[in-house]
Amino acid sequence: MNPDLQDSYLTHLRQDLDAFAGCLGADLSTPVEHCGDWTLYDLADHHGRGSLWTVAAITERRGDHQPPPAPRDPGALRTWFDDATNQLASALSVDPATRAWTIYPPPTVGFWRRRRCLEALVHRWDAEHALAMATPIDSELAVDGIAEVVDTMAPRQIQSGRAAEPQHAVRFAATDTGGSWVLGPGDPVATASAAAADLLLMLWGRLPKHGTAIRWDGDAEAAQAALSESLVP
Repeated sequence: MNPDLQDSYLTHLRQDLDAFAGCLGADLSTPVEHCGDWTLYDLADHHGRGSLWTVAAITERRGDHQPPPAPRDPGALRTWFDDATNQLASALSVDPATRAWTIYPPPTVGFWRRRRCLEALVHRWDAEHALAMATPIDSELAVDGIAEVVDTMAPRQIQSGRAAEPQHAVRFAATDTGGSWVLGPGDPVATASAAAADLLLMLWGRLPKHGTAIRWDGDAEAAQAALSESLVP
């Protein structure tokens, strides 16, 4: 376990949670694209409750905690969200090798450092995008986010029966970092090339697979069909 990477997760997590909190001074009824019919309030409720749920997964080693809904009052919501952030930061501050209940191996606090960091990254983008003020995504963190989809999120979705195994393999190539990943069985039928941040946003359904940000080489139709499964929650 790379201690520098684990520390980096905590730094990025705090930065993105603070940036998300900064969005809560806006109209909380603002629709959040790519999140169904959610508003900014709904996203804050989901995100803050996710932090508190993770705290229980770490400190109580259980996955059935159900935090109460977030307050509706804007000032109380910000206070509640900041408190959830502080509780999460405290829970994650222990040795990353500490045992915890997790949604997928390994059952350690280190798993949650990575998962919550990447969750915060995507939802920070969601909130800022809803307010037409999205800031850049760190390319190295995006690289880890792509890897997480391939090594954790997609396998978990398939294992739990929420998605079928892709019929074809797809290669993802990050043009700005040189990273490359393959998702699916056998040899890739096509390669999706883009900046790491755009690949991450595509895999999480925030950018269209057929959009101008993504360049496809090979059988793009078969590859895009393979990615039509719910490979992330």
